[in-house]
Amino acid sequence: MSTYLHGTSQINDKGHLTIGGCDLTDLAKEYGTPLYIVDEAFVRQRAREFVEAFRATGLKFQVAYASKAFSVMAMCAIAEQENLSLDVVSDGELYTALQAGFPVERIHFHGNNKTPEEINMAIDAGIGCFVVDNFVEMSLLNALAADKGKTVNVLLRITPGVEAHTHDFISTGQQDSKFGFDLGNGTAFRAIEETLKLGNLNLLGVHSHIGSQIFEVDGFGMAVDKVAKFAVKVRDELGKTFSVINVGGGFGIRYVEGDSPLPLSTYVNAIADAIISNFTAANYPTPEIWIEPGRSMVGDAGTTLYTIGTHKEIPGVRKYIAVDGGMTDNPRPALYGSKYEAVLANRANAANEETVTVAGKACESGDMLIWDLELPKSESGDLLAVFCTGAYNYAMASNYNRIRRPAVVFVKDGEASLVVKRETLEDIVVNDVIPQRLRKASV
Repeated sequence: MSTYLHGTSQINDKGHLTIGGCDLTDLAKEYGTPLYIVDEAFVRQRAREFVEAFRATGLKFQVAYASKAFSVMAMCAIAEQENLSLDVVSDGELYTALQAGFPVERIHFHGNNKTPEEINMAIDAGIGCFVVDNFVEMSLLNALAADKGKTVNVLLRITPGVEAHTHDFISTGQQDSKFGFDLGNGTAFRAIEETLKLGNLNLLGVHSHIGSQIFEVDGFGMAVDKVAKFAVKVRDELGKTFSVINVGGGFGIRYVEGDSPLPLSTYVNAIADAIISNFTAANYPTPEIWIEPGRSMVGDAGTTLYTIGTHKEIPGVRKYIAVDGGMTDNPRPALYGSKYEAVLANRANAANEETVTVAGKACESGDMLIWDLELPKSESGDLLAVFCTGAYNYAMASNYNRIRRPAVVFVKDGEASLVVKRETLEDIVVNDVIPQRLRKASV
């Protein structure tokens, strides 16, 4: 079996995997599979590590949970309790936060194509800040705020020209990106000029994000250096001093052996040191630092539990085992080629005997969860626990093939709490409508 146990994961005297003191075989019986399981204590530990690391720097800060990674009301409640702010990127995520009673002044609204309806909803709610992504949004936001007689806080998202060492699809700080105002070609400076002319936008500063699943700090240092030079140019030429610098997120986690994430405090200290050194050298008031961890807050706190069904062996080629989920509850392997580790939750101490490839049940040849996984000899009915599925799994789940989305449970101190119900067959068709003309008898 894999030796990768993390958070509160343990193996009990029955040889069963437990998380948060809950036996996964019991969870399967009570809630069914597939099942998303979130280690609540681990999430809270991660939140506190970020907050405590920043407090130790003595700087003003906000740690904003990037809810795109995993947005449910229960997670918003934890974010509030752990003194986090919250990033949203749609009316759905905003509505989730509002329904959870999250403090609106700590909500930041991101996105490269916010609709007028979303902007109006956010203005009416009184959120703390908009992260403006382009000139069209800038003008629209100012006009909608003016219509309501309000002034809204904004950060301008800039692309600093720093490419993170990550997958092309999740690298966002380079010049050729759909996000933000480019720093290198002068667009970002022009955006600052335009923002300062608009009467209903209050410019706090700038935002940059260099990518995701990052295992080094050099990229953050380079980005802060460029942002600081830009801040000085804006101050000297336009007389505007930034009070906030948002350096985004992207802090990596361990999915499989070979991934080498740094301690969270190492990322925080590197960012803080870069801010202090660059802005002090420029005789510039040290701005408040904002960061946006998502994956690093919840990614490795999540586990997905499946039931193994069929097997197929191609002699001399490969053995497939199929589970009752797949790309509908975890599209990342199909999208990014993402890799995962897994164990048999009901026989976690058993010795590995074979190499298998884990296939999903969707009607796609590309629906593969894990290639070449070492496992004990598995049988139909065994439970497969796939680690590190807390981020961008439930959030990206779909009803492809009209497969129902799984339930989500939080586990802590031996107690499992249902936070998202499993979809029913009735849920699958609840929004379907048959027009009357299709109800008529055929001629």
